[in-house]
Amino acid sequence: MFKHYNMNQVVLPLDLEIKLDKDDMAFVVNDLVEQIPEEAFASFSRDTGCPAY
Repeated sequence: MFKHYNMNQVVLPLDLEIKLDKDDMAFVVNDLVEQIPEEAFASFSRDTGCPAY
């Protein structure tokens, strides 16, 4: 099980999404990463230790 993350969450007082343009490359990279199927990470899954990101 991987740690859940949300790119839109506000962790710091500064919300970086406000600072980025809507056509920023960061959103393209995020969309590409989100398209990777969960099965691609199955070989990294472990039953012990801290979950991976």
